[in-house]
Amino acid sequence: MTVRWGLIGASTIARQFVINAIRAQPNSEITAVMSSSPERAAAYAKENGIPLAVSTLDALLGSDIDAVYISTTNELHLEQALAAFKAGKHVLCEKPLALTSADARTMVAAKAAGIVLGTNHHLRNAGSHRAMREAIAAGRIGKPIAARVFHSVYLPENLQGWRITRPEAGGGVVLDITVHDADTLRFVLGDDPLEVSAFTQAAGMASGGLEDGAMCIWRFTSGIIAQSHEGFTTKFAGTGFEVHGSEGSLIAKDVMTQKPIGSVLLRTAKGEEELSFDREDLYVRSLRQFHAAIGGEGQPSATGKDGVWSLTSAEAALQSAKSGRSVAIDPNLGGAG
Repeated sequence: MTVRWGLIGASTIARQFVINAIRAQPNSEITAVMSSSPERAAAYAKENGIPLAVSTLDALLGSDIDAVYISTTNELHLEQALAAFKAGKHVLCEKPLALTSADARTMVAAKAAGIVLGTNHHLRNAGSHRAMREAIAAGRIGKPIAARVFHSVYLPENLQGWRITRPEAGGGVVLDITVHDADTLRFVLGDDPLEVSAFTQAAGMASGGLEDGAMCIWRFTSGIIAQSHEGFTTKFAGTGFEVHGSEGSLIAKDVMTQKPIGSVLLRTAKGEEELSFDREDLYVRSLRQFHAAIGGEGQPSATGKDGVWSLTSAEAALQSAKSGRSVAIDPNLGGAG
């Protein structure tokens, strides 16, 4: 069966990564794209070889498609996903799933049986992060004790826009990057966060009360503590992910990225070993698992419930930064989507 995709949003991320990932799957094609601007939709369709360009959600959902990829601004995700579910379409939605965790739970609850909902947390698909997860699960660093994530970057000018100027659209570094780090920590550690304490800053890029930098301390169910640093304003920082255990450490460099690059070093009493891992395109792997889920085999790389977890965690970080107190992360997330 050919899976026919419609794009909700004529976005940069779709053009750079997701269109190619969809087309890399066997029996998969993109048949339509929607933008609220008819001119943008038409230009985008022509540029990317997409047969149909539309400017309304009804027109897209009424076309001959089976699944949608939602990459609009964050405040639009919920309404668009609910409409797609009502039309019987599978949904791969960009993170965060919605503006609030309550809305994200509404989205998950609305998914009918047989419909697939995935959250586009691309980092779960990185060979580096899967190698770290497997090493931890195999006991290669003993009991995990602490972790550190370095994910402060420089937001390129073409991506700044609403991310640094529109609170009502879900802008700010926490909903853009902290949400990814919360998910990646949860995935790699195989553990759920219980509490977060966070500071945010406006270092000169963001406006309108939005933050462009954040530092968070997380506490997990097992007792692991973790630190994460997110930012839009650091041009030369580099990224990384470390996990330290009773018998060893995992030290990964240049891995908090959309590209299959970087390295993972295992350091123990025996010395240092560089772990090998696959370099498959993160989005190609994500779409492969999503297509398998449509066919009844397994789940998407990140489910709707995973998206609820990451948004609830990011929401707690924002609450902590505002209140000056640590904030508990509600474990009663519900839903299996």
